[in-house]
Amino acid sequence: MAARVTALTYYPIKGCAGVTAEEVTLTPAGLAHDRSFMVVDEEGVFMSQRRDPRMSLIRPEIGDGGARLRLRAPGIEDLDLDVDVSGARERVELFGTPYLGIDQGPAAGRWLTHVLGQPSRLVRVPPEHHRVTSGRTPGTAGFSDSGAVLVVSCASLGLLNRRLADRGEDPLPVSRFRPNIVVDGWDDPHTEDRAYAVTIGAAELGYAKIAIRCVVTTIDQESGTKAGHEPLRTLAGYRRAAKGGVAFGAKYSVVTTGAVAVGDTVRVTAWGASEL
Repeated sequence: MAARVTALTYYPIKGCAGVTAEEVTLTPAGLAHDRSFMVVDEEGVFMSQRRDPRMSLIRPEIGDGGARLRLRAPGIEDLDLDVDVSGARERVELFGTPYLGIDQGPAAGRWLTHVLGQPSRLVRVPPEHHRVTSGRTPGTAGFSDSGAVLVVSCASLGLLNRRLADRGEDPLPVSRFRPNIVVDGWDDPHTEDRAYAVTIGAAELGYAKIAIRCVVTTIDQESGTKAGHEPLRTLAGYRRAAKGGVAFGAKYSVVTTGAVAVGDTVRVTAWGASEL
């Protein structure tokens, strides 16, 4: 069976809920609109589910080709915003590195502050944003952690869930890993670690690095609560990375832009060795 795309998800606001799509455009910085916004604190430092799992309850919606943004969350009225791409650039910080962001206004700040219970603001990447990401295939990205596109295979998730079952644990949904592209049809788990050049639809991806996972994988993305120590505890038994941490999924850079759709064939044109 040929490998195919079974799910596509972009995350307009870093750390918040994703938006599933049947078809997306892969831009140089990943799926269109992916991590183009970021929640920051009073000092301009990015906010994350690592410290506030409630961010997963914020469900953004992109409208009018990216010119509009709607914010949804339980217990509060929706907020509709006109996206500002021309306002003053302000210093923000992501993992200790300074970038520039455009504040999306006091209404967004008040809404986020109410939902998260601490002073918060919403910023967008400026049109001139160009952040180089590292890895075997360098690329660029918006406000994602370390690469433009995260790929996870169904075979990898299947192996993890079998190992969880052996420990008496419940299976986990792929949403725990917040992937952009889910691939089915690869027989071997973690094939995404070794697929160095991949063509999907009109786009081409180049392997950048394995994805080192953090505590966000232990957060139930539907309830916004920490749900125990899994999957990190189980992954530590068989997916320890040589440079530290545990790995699940792989980061890719966009080599050729284009449209990608659910059902598209995933064709590997170059293979390599796993970093693990």
